[in-house]
Amino acid sequence: RGELACLCCSRFKCGEHVFLVIYCNLLPPGVCNLLNPAAIYANNEISLGDVEIYGFDYDYTLAQYSNLLHSMIFNTARDILIEQFKYPEGLGKYDYIPGFAIRGLHYDVQKSLLMKIDAFHYVQLGTAYRGLKPVPDEEVIELYGGTQHIPLYQMSDFYGKGPSLKQFMDIFSLPEMTLLSSVIDYFITHNIEFDQVHLYKDISDAIRDVHVKGVMYKWIEKDMEQYILHGDEIYAVLNRLVNHKKKLFLITNSPFSFVDKGMKHMVGKNWRDLFDMVIVQADKPNFFTDRRKPFRKLDDKGSLQWDKINQLEKGKIYKEGNLFDFLRLTGWRGSKVLYFGDHLYSDLADLMLRHGWRTGAIVPELETEIRIINTEQYMHSLTWQQALTGLLERMQMYQDAESKQVLLEWMKERQEIRSLTKNLFNPQFGSIFRTFHNPTYFSRRLVRFSDIYMASISCLLNYDVNFTFYPRRTPLQHEAPLWMDQLCTGCMKTPFLEEMVHIR
Repeated sequence: RGELACLCCSRFKCGEHVFLVIYCNLLPPGVCNLLNPAAIYANNEISLGDVEIYGFDYDYTLAQYSNLLHSMIFNTARDILIEQFKYPEGLGKYDYIPGFAIRGLHYDVQKSLLMKIDAFHYVQLGTAYRGLKPVPDEEVIELYGGTQHIPLYQMSDFYGKGPSLKQFMDIFSLPEMTLLSSVIDYFITHNIEFDQVHLYKDISDAIRDVHVKGVMYKWIEKDMEQYILHGDEIYAVLNRLVNHKKKLFLITNSPFSFVDKGMKHMVGKNWRDLFDMVIVQADKPNFFTDRRKPFRKLDDKGSLQWDKINQLEKGKIYKEGNLFDFLRLTGWRGSKVLYFGDHLYSDLADLMLRHGWRTGAIVPELETEIRIINTEQYMHSLTWQQALTGLLERMQMYQDAESKQVLLEWMKERQEIRSLTKNLFNPQFGSIFRTFHNPTYFSRRLVRFSDIYMASISCLLNYDVNFTFYPRRTPLQHEAPLWMDQLCTGCMKTPFLEEMVHIR
């Protein structure tokens, strides 16, 4: 496989030994565990000292739920399909598969393909699934006219809904994607013809019924301890902000009775005393763009009142409404407002782009992904992958037969390592933040629509209320020095190409 002067002793060694030599030299002690899962990460410079008003979504922002909820949603929607939509009873044998799907995937309705797409609209090969089985790369390329690229007009509108592709952006969509894949798997396995559009709509409607008809709310209310996580930390965050004279408000699509019981569980019976404004059943994202719905007041029991709303009073509960009336009645505008939510489109996009609020994205998956990144296995795989990439780029000019064979073997090995790295996160789809090397479509929008992002609201407890977040200056491609990719992984000892000239 060619020869290379050993970086340690200058003796010639076989290619296999080179692998070990570079591994040892690129990973100095202490390089792992560099990232903190409880940290807050900045896309834009923001000083908390300038923030006077903190706003929050409820589900998956203040209230974090256990994975058991996904199984319950899957099972109930599956039973709705069987009992109400008259789908085959054989679907009852399918159970929820934890970890099958990840957030941010796209679904091509006409082709029945669930897949991961990068920031440049390219399908990541090896991550396209029809049902529960992967689709060969060659078939994916053929389906899209000889390319991995998805044209802009097919992709999605501002809220992730295109003419043929739907993007699943919230955490509640995990059971929906798994149910969609399970039903398709059943129909394909049993050679049952189906209309792709009808099937997608039926499953969407079944999932919607679980939410709209309040079934999910009843499960959570019945067993708060089992479903809701980090309650004590939420109280600590809110109480700390109030003690520092910050104003708080809540805007959620969930109904008052559900939010009230959850907040009493996490914060206490007087939770409303912490908030200057509470708005329920807001109908986001329409709340941020539609001026037509006025606010309605609820009494302490959640019953609707009929009086016209001329002011938003502290301690009162309001339903529906719209952001334009909210701004007019409160005067809370611009960068003094920081709003947190988990859905990049429904919670954050309009607020940042149309209204100039600061935004914080809650990404619970961040904690797990950082723990994987901190492992020695990941760091070894990534570093050797980057080293191979650098070698391929520089050595591709050698076109003799022996050199070509070495380059082919490097390319094969690089692809194997890329697949291994992907599988560390999720065997089917990999990381929610990256394809093999590019940011995902989800990741690009995370950067676009959020000033800061974190695994949970409790991460705020690790920072002073006047803390300023500074995003790191990451190099553009034309600014990056040679082998910067290894410097970025924390590897301060890098091989110089002059010492590798013997590679063929």
